[in-house]
Formats: sequence, structure tokens, C-alpha cells
Amino acid sequence: MKVLKFGGSSVATSENIKKVLAIIDRASKNNKIAVVVSAFGKTTNNLLAGADEALKDINSAKETLQNLKELHFNVIDDLVFKNKKDVSKEVSSLFERLSSIYEGIFLLQELSDKTIAKVSSFGERLSSYIIANAAKQILDVNHKESRDLVITNDDFLNAQVDYKTTNKNISSFFKENKHQVTVLGGFISSNIAKETTTLGRGGSDFTASIYAAALNADELQIWTDVSGMFTANPRVVKQAFPISEISYEEAMELSHFGAKVLYPPTIQPALRKEIAIRIKNTFDPESAGTLICKNPENENEVKGISHIEDISLITLEGAGMIGIPGFSKRLFETLSVAKINVIFITQASSEHSICVGIYENDAIRAKDLLDDTFGVEIDKRKIKPIIVEKELAIIAIVGESMKNYQGLSGQMFSALGRNNVNIRAIAQGSSEKNVSAVINKYDAKKALNILHEQFFEEKIKQLNLFVTGVGNVGEQFLAQLQQQKEFLKENIKLNIRVIGIANSRKMTFNNDGIDLNNWKEALENGESATINSFHQKVKEANHRNSVFIDNTANQEVSEVYEKYLRESISVVTCNKIACASNYNNYKTLKQISRKYNASFLFETNVGAGLPIIDTLKNLINSGDRVQKIQAVLSGSLNFVFNNFNENSTFHDVVAAAQKEGYTEPDPKIDLSGVDVARKILILARESGNKLELEDISNKSFLTQDSLNTNNNDDFYDSLTKNEGHFQKIFKEADDKDCRLKYVAEFVDGKANVGLQHISSDHPFYNLEGSDNIVLFFTDRYPENPLIIKGAGAGADVTASGIFADVIRIANQ
Repeated sequence: MKVLKFGGSSVATSENIKKVLAIIDRASKNNKIAVVVSAFGKTTNNLLAGADEALKDINSAKETLQNLKELHFNVIDDLVFKNKKDVSKEVSSLFERLSSIYEGIFLLQELSDKTIAKVSSFGERLSSYIIANAAKQILDVNHKESRDLVITNDDFLNAQVDYKTTNKNISSFFKENKHQVTVLGGFISSNIAKETTTLGRGGSDFTASIYAAALNADELQIWTDVSGMFTANPRVVKQAFPISEISYEEAMELSHFGAKVLYPPTIQPALRKEIAIRIKNTFDPESAGTLICKNPENENEVKGISHIEDISLITLEGAGMIGIPGFSKRLFETLSVAKINVIFITQASSEHSICVGIYENDAIRAKDLLDDTFGVEIDKRKIKPIIVEKELAIIAIVGESMKNYQGLSGQMFSALGRNNVNIRAIAQGSSEKNVSAVINKYDAKKALNILHEQFFEEKIKQLNLFVTGVGNVGEQFLAQLQQQKEFLKENIKLNIRVIGIANSRKMTFNNDGIDLNNWKEALENGESATINSFHQKVKEANHRNSVFIDNTANQEVSEVYEKYLRESISVVTCNKIACASNYNNYKTLKQISRKYNASFLFETNVGAGLPIIDTLKNLINSGDRVQKIQAVLSGSLNFVFNNFNENSTFHDVVAAAQKEGYTEPDPKIDLSGVDVARKILILARESGNKLELEDISNKSFLTQDSLNTNNNDDFYDSLTKNEGHFQKIFKEADDKDCRLKYVAEFVDGKANVGLQHISSDHPFYNLEGSDNIVLFFTDRYPENPLIIKGAGAGADVTASGIFADVIRIANQ
């Protein structure tokens, strides 16, 4: 004997019911089966809505009833061909009774629990009758009213089952029943006075479990619209997958903490009889689903992750509680009498406080009741007034084998902490079947994805990027990401998604990841953007492992880094302004980065894609000390002076450098030496020195006329006007067989930048194109410096440096 239960989504339409009939047909080939069905779709909700409407407007209630009647008769027309007249007559009769009940509600202006139970019962009475008659056309089927078999107490809306009488009724009926298939309505029952009662939320599952236990069924199958119990809610965690096997206790824990596939009391009757429960998908019947049994073969330490939203924490605390018995009793007694369900409990070992989690819609009532219960102690200031915290959620990891593994709680809390998920309370039973934590409900989605990645995914780390600036560097960066996407997944187990992209005008977001083949089109069709609105959208997206990428040279963008870091969103930037701003701001960003466990990486601030800052950090972290730095740090200036001679004009060479993408958008920043000064300042600071930009001596080779310009056109005009000045500078170096290099130096706590004549025996002499070179003289490299040399400018190498910083974050 098997019991099959089909939920509301499985019987929502005629097409769905056809799938149900096919499943029943296959299941009944070798077994007698009992089929328990829910009401069609949202029928129960609509029946209750109609009852509420009947209190105010009987015509509105009858309109709701007419819509429901049409739905049910459409199913009859589609599926019932034999005895259609008799079936239609019985269904019409049921709707007439419903109409009479609505009229009674309107006339008496009363909607009691008894009436609500009676109204809501019609959904299953109708669905079971229609489905039974549809099945009769192809199978040996009869229909039986569950109200005749399942007997309860007088609690009309959440009835308690009289198992002794119910089991006797079920056994007797099925002993005499010779049909291969019996169709019954779920959710509904009756008391000993034959009055209709209901089994509460999830009652159809409960009904099926009651039948399975009473009949000692071989298996209880619960057919729904998902392929079993998942490792997490698949609507929230895209990577979630079905659990193949799970124990009764684990299933109950997951169900308690919000896994909606199963209603927790469902398991109880089957658990007592150790009847296997299988969760199956009506719309994918070949999928294995989830088997709930006594000894599951799946030995993963964590079986699933679940959560409950809209939770409030109620805290009772005060020094007057310490060593005084009875506070807990009075707390729980007050809530119990008011029928307020407690779903989370934690208490300080000092007895100074006790904290309980309840549903948010009970919070105000609970506070009022508890303030009254403990009014004397509150007035005498032995305890504080009841504290209520709202807009919370509970997350839980569940697994019967967790007790056999060390460090799972640590993994859970450290993973959440790394992503700025603040934990308000923690609870763990001594059986260690679950570890629960209360968090802000707005962090619930992020937390579930974090924990799923930690415990279930093939150690493929996911980074979620938010990119601002899609000019030369930004465009190259996105192209490199797209090119390497599959390689990163396969070789270093890294999945990088770009969730948001912005330029100075527009922004676009996709929480599942922007298609990098079409990002330009998506951005063009995006919404208007500001720096602050982009930040707000990133904050609202609230993804785990979030990284903000700044590909601009914009000061206003650099001023929001702190906001991102405080949200535990890492920052990667090629924008030098923040790290070259006042020292206190630089230190603040570094400190906040450490405090909120968010990386702040700016490798491309110096040397584009060259590992200059990373190498310097490794030297310092390993105990070395920097004595002197000499460097050519401007790829644009190196390009300019490598290509400028008596046969070219300074104007044309600078224009060529800008065209190649070697200069900043404002080339004066490069040629004035400000950009190089910023770079040597950053290296000095990363070496552990406190220095400001104004402390750096900058010997500019530009004329005052060029320095005073306010836009690029005027700047280029000044270069043409002062061509003689630049030719003179070149000739002075050429006459000495020297090359011109713009050199940055840091020594003895002081830094300077300026144009120098470099002789042929100097390491800088043969520096070609836009290359950079850095010489680190340290305690370990006092005579022969540590040299880093290579391309130091250009969109592609700068983009690769940003890419490298992103991978550094992934590897942390």
C-alpha cells in the first residue's frame, strides 16, 4: 500500500490534473494506493476571501463564488466524460450550500471559527470528488470523504487528531474497500459531533501522513512542484540542488526553519511508524526526488540550509533575574496562554537575560503582555522594559552528522562575518542537529548564498562585481573577464559575475549577472546614474563577495570608497586620487578595510599591471625595510621622451601618447608631474612613511603658460606655442649623450620628481616605449636593488592589473 498526496499547484489546472492522473495510473499498476488531494490552486484562499467579503457585500462574495464555480466546471468539462451530468449536479449542489453559508454570514454578520472551517473545507471536498470521477474513466477508483474517517477535537481551525478513533476508522474502511485507488480530500476532518474541522496550515500533508501511518503504508509520496527537498530555497540560491536522502529529524528541522516543501507535523505519524516519505515533482516525475527515512545513505555533515523571515526578538533582561527562579516560566507561560508561538530561544549563562524569537506580527501583542506580566519588576527597576527588535530572520544549517565534525559552527560564523552579516543571536541544541542564528532579514538572501557556497558547492568561489567607468580601461577589463570566464571556473574554481555597470550617465544591473557579450546595449538602455545612486543599488543588491571596481580618474568616485568598505564591499581601483589624498584619509581607508574585512586593492595605481605594490607589501610584511626608491613611473612621459626629438614636435608626440591610451584623460596631469608625484607618494606610504602630496618636490619641465591652462585644447595650444622650450630641453640632454627620463626618488623620508639626464650606464637609459622601472634599495638589497620593469601604461595592461587584484581577492 502506498499513499500519494498532491498539492494545490499539482491540481491547479486541467493540464496539471492530467499529469496527476498519469502518475496515479503508473503507481496503481502494482500497488493499492490512497490518493490525498489539496484544493485546486488558490481555491481555499479565495473561499476565505469570499467569506470576508460576505460580511460587507454579499454581491461581491457571490461574484467570487461564481469565479470559483467556473474554474471547477472548466475542469469537469475538460476531464469528466462519463457520468458528467451526475458530477455536475453534485458540484452545483456543493456551490449552492456554499452560497447559503455566505448569505448566513451576511445576515448574521458573524464569521466564527466554526464557519471558517466549514467554508474552507469545500476546496478539498470539491477537488477530491472531481478528480475521483475523472480517474474513474481509466482506473478502478472510489471517492471517500476524509471527514468520515479523520476524527479530531473541537478546535475548528487547528484540530488535534484523535488517533485511536481515526486509525480504527481508516483501518476498517480500507479493509472492506476493494478498489485499487481511493481518492480523499486532505486538510479536512470532523469532531465527534460530525461538525467540520480542519487540520491547520499544511493540513493536506498531515492528512496523507495520518493515512500512511494508519495503513502501515510502504511509502508516503508527497507530490509538489519541486523535485524534492533542496539544500536551500532554489528561488533564493540558484545553485541549490535536491537532497537525495535525509533523516526524519533532519527533515523536521529544515521544515521548521522554513523549508516549505513539507509541513513539520506531517513527519510525526510517519516517523512513529518509520514509514519512508518521498518528495516528488508532479512536473518532472522521473526525477528521483528526496527520500526521508530512518537511515539515509547521504552522509554529508550539513544536509541543508533554511531560514524564516519576518522574525522579532523579544529580550527580557536585568540584574534582578540573576539567581531568581521562575522568570523563564512566567515568560513562556504568558506567551503560551496568548497562543504566541516561540520559534527560537537563547539564554545567557549569567541568567542576566533571556531572548526568544517570535513572528513579527505577534511582537507588539507579546511586548504588551510581557510588560504587564513583569510590571512589578520593571517598576522596581529589577529588570528593563521588554526589548523588541524587528525586521529579522533566522538562518539555520541542519545535519544529523554535524556533531561528528569539528569546526562547522566556526565555518558558518566566519563565512557570514567575512561578508558583513551581523549575527544578533545564536542557538544550538546539544544534539547538534542544527545551528541557528538571527540576522537582519535584508541579509537573508546573501547569508543563504554564503553558507551554500561554504558547505555545498564544489569550492567554486563566486565574486560579484560592480564596475564603474567603461572607457579604455573599463572596456578592456570587461573583455578580459569575458575571455577568461570559463578558464577561471575550470582551473581556479572561480566564478566572476558582473552584476552592475555604470558610466557617467547611465547604469545597468542584473542580479543573475550581466551578459558581457551585450553589456554596451544593456548600459545604453539602462537607467540614469549618479555616483550615489549606483552605490545605493549596489548596497540594495546585497550580494556576497561583492567587489566595487573603479576604472575612472574621478575624485568624486574615490570619495565613496569608504561607504563601500563599511558595507564589507571590497574596492579595486586604478584611480590614484584616494591613496594620494591626505594621509588621514589614506589611513582611514586602510583601517576600515581591515575592520570590515573588505579588501582595498590599488595595484594599478603604480605601474599599471606590474606587481610593484604587491612586491613592496611582501618586502615590508616579511620584515624588510626600504632605504631608497628610484623609479620611472610614468609610461606616458617615458613614451613622450622616447619618441620626442629634433624631427618631431612635442605637441604631436603628446597627442600620440594620449591616442594610445597612455595618458590620463587630462594629459596635463601626467606632464605636470602630478601623476608621478602621486605614485611615489603611494610607494612611500606603503613603505610605512607618513607623507603628504605637498611634501614632494616637483620640478616641472612645463612652462608656466602650459601649467595655467584649464582645458585640453588650451593645453595643446600652449605646447605648440612653446615648442622651442621643449626642443631646448631635448638638445641639452642630447649634447651630453643622455636621455631624458622623468624620475621619482624617495630617500631619507623625502621624495622628489623631475626630469633628469640619464647617462648610458644607468639602468633607466634603455627603458623603451611606455615601460616603467622601479629600483627598491632595502636592508636586504642594499647595493644591487630589487628591480621591477615592464609596460607601465596602456588600457590592456592596466585592465590586467585590475583583473589581478580581483583574483587576489578571490584567493584570500
